[in-house]
Amino acid sequence: MPLPDPAQRLADLRAAINEQNYHYYILDQPLISDAEYDALMQELRRLEADYPELVTSDSPTQRVGGPLTNQFSKVRHAQLMLSLGNAFDEADLAAWQERVIKLLGQDAVLAFVVEPKIDGLAVALTYQKGHLIQGATRGDGIEGEDVTANLRTVSNVPLILRDSEVVTPEKIEIRGEIYIPLADFEALNQRLAAAGERVNSNPRNAAAGSLRQKDPAITAQRPLRFFAYMVGEIQGQTLTSQWETLSYLKKIGFSVNQDARHFADFTEVIAYCRTWMAQRDSLPYEADGIVIKIDDLKQQESLGIVGRDPRWAIAYKFPARETITKLLNIVVNVGRTGVITPGAELETVELGGIKIQNASLHNAAYIAQRDIRIGDFVVVKRAGDVIPYVIGPIIERRDGSEKPYTFPQNCPACSSILEQIEGEAAWRCPNFGICPAQLVRRVEHFVSRKALEIVGIGEKQAELFVNEGMIKDVADLYTLKATDFAAKEGFGVKRIANLLNAIAESKQRPLDRLIVGLGIRGVGTVAAQDLAQHFGHLDAIMNASPEDLEAIEGIGPIVAASIVDFFQRETNRVLVEKLRAAGLNLQAEQSSQRAIPQAQSGFLKGQTFVLTGALANFSREEATALIQAHGGKVITQISAKTSYLVAGEKAGSKLKKAQNLNIPILDEAAFLNLFKKEEQSDNSINPA
Repeated sequence: MPLPDPAQRLADLRAAINEQNYHYYILDQPLISDAEYDALMQELRRLEADYPELVTSDSPTQRVGGPLTNQFSKVRHAQLMLSLGNAFDEADLAAWQERVIKLLGQDAVLAFVVEPKIDGLAVALTYQKGHLIQGATRGDGIEGEDVTANLRTVSNVPLILRDSEVVTPEKIEIRGEIYIPLADFEALNQRLAAAGERVNSNPRNAAAGSLRQKDPAITAQRPLRFFAYMVGEIQGQTLTSQWETLSYLKKIGFSVNQDARHFADFTEVIAYCRTWMAQRDSLPYEADGIVIKIDDLKQQESLGIVGRDPRWAIAYKFPARETITKLLNIVVNVGRTGVITPGAELETVELGGIKIQNASLHNAAYIAQRDIRIGDFVVVKRAGDVIPYVIGPIIERRDGSEKPYTFPQNCPACSSILEQIEGEAAWRCPNFGICPAQLVRRVEHFVSRKALEIVGIGEKQAELFVNEGMIKDVADLYTLKATDFAAKEGFGVKRIANLLNAIAESKQRPLDRLIVGLGIRGVGTVAAQDLAQHFGHLDAIMNASPEDLEAIEGIGPIVAASIVDFFQRETNRVLVEKLRAAGLNLQAEQSSQRAIPQAQSGFLKGQTFVLTGALANFSREEATALIQAHGGKVITQISAKTSYLVAGEKAGSKLKKAQNLNIPILDEAAFLNLFKKEEQSDNSINPA
């Protein structure tokens, strides 16, 4: 059954995943389990496949990992550090193998390397003439954090490569995982507890936190270890397979996982996965699955990537863990956009080495559909090892004392009557302008890195400003004075000065960052850039009609309606005037505009293309750049004026719409043929 509002569901999913990425990668304090995170990503990928016109370049699916901290300088990776697609059962593995065979051909001879998926922190080590010159985290896959000094303290990271058996390459980048063995993790926590310091929740967080210490001397005291698993870049040496690569890494001095195996038969791969996963609780390190890779590196290159996932590898994830405990209470929280989210308070239970007291209950419909009651014994699910969610009650264990839960009709923060948009599961507080709980979340969003980036303001500061009545909306941040912090605990003269300077500096952020900060539903980084570039000034956006907004590529009727609704609200227009009076930048600048490739030829001039489905040889961004480089235009919505639809695998609803409108459809071969025949082409093109 189609979603009544797919754009909003996509926006909600992206917002939820980005929030979890922040807690996981930046704070090292995950809030949800890997299984729940995987479910969000699966739903997002599925919806984006069904509605490819709604895919945005800032979607978590276009990304590999989380954003950077400000603590370390940035390092740009010579090659992308890729993420991995996931398989959750043997059927998924079989489907992956079938895709590989289809792409390489039925006659392709395949071999596989199977390696444990260590739950740690991915890093890249660069060596010049055998000497370690740089170490970086994966970051967002494009840029990471320079943690060279800290990585030098890890005992099994070679500072100089061994060359006793092989020639030392001129330059080589080694990729692998920083982790802490389980026995060392327990000993570390005992030492921290004895010293009165905060203990770590799991080995992955302990490894990440240890590697990000400002003082390398502290990192040196932590039991960090490194497993190498691939070469990102190499000069002066040729490798032909993943299995050869692992052997080579070992020869030049790196630890490689001894549980890695090589197979020529995929049935042996499946059998080993079954055996290896049965060892889950006896492993000396934390692992959340097993990785299967095509062994031949030329075949890997031929298979390429889709989005940021290599087609030549897949992660077979461990099944989720479950337990039973008692549901003591149900509480609700108010989000930035007014969404009311219920949560479970549980009788403390240990699951996967972590003590669990809270869990997700998703929404009101989820509770009602499962008849979850306060006092129930409930099944709690957790995998990969963070905060769980309640699956449902054990009805057989009820004794009559359980209390049915009634979802509140009023906002717990401001008492406004809650509203539910038709077709959505979420209930919302409509009091956007006044609700203190929403305001706290809006302040957090407004000061975040993707918006106005005001360093020094986080959740605690936002709560203080709102609860103390220091601000009534985000614009009031710009009216704060040093005297407002008088007698406030933790605010010394230097901290106050730094905070006020950071607030003042944020006034010069580009217009697109301000648009993001306003928190308009459905408007993320890419849409904000498009709006700033198209209209040039916030006033023009405020007064734009739905038709004006929909004229922008990527802005559909749902997002357009959301923008119009936002600026029609008097409280929001007042907010903009306050921001104007405070001196914020409402005018678009060159920095907010995205670069468009210069045309190499004009043979596609006047032609408009819509892309749908997955192409074997191009990412969506690469295909778009190729069309633009030859004078064509890529749009997201099919109409009678569309010149061509380029349809890849699993083409979505646009394919049927194009057929109904008699729009010419190009498969990937026909699309490539356009450019092979460029010299014979003029302003009209004919698919092969």
